[in-house]
Amino acid sequence: MLAPEVRAALIRLALEMRERAYCPYSRYQVGAALLAEDGALYGGCNVENASYGGTICAERTALVKAVSEGARRFSALAVATVNGGSPCGICRQFLYEFAPNLHILLVDSAGIVRAEYSLRELLPHGFGATFLE
Repeated sequence: MLAPEVRAALIRLALEMRERAYCPYSRYQVGAALLAEDGALYGGCNVENASYGGTICAERTALVKAVSEGARRFSALAVATVNGGSPCGICRQFLYEFAPNLHILLVDSAGIVRAEYSLRELLPHGFGATFLE
């Protein structure tokens, strides 16, 4: 379970990141805040591209930033959208690589938690490194 102050910090950062989103095509702003097991927070926003395949989601942005800074273990993620939307399939798989037991908070633009899941609930039969052995 997340401590109330950690939960609040995750939500606050996800909302802040949502405001930074570059989404001229979908106009669907997404912000994410990822909590590393050492307590560090990493934020990300969605960044769209005219070549739609070049778009990157907020969740993957946060994870790539964290991994590029040396973090490898994560415990929680907050995702902020206008309506409490859930991570897409690619993001779920990307997160599963590092944190199959990740705790996920889905919040709306007012910061209200609309749902909470474990990543295993969102991706029940995730594909991981053990399948490649």
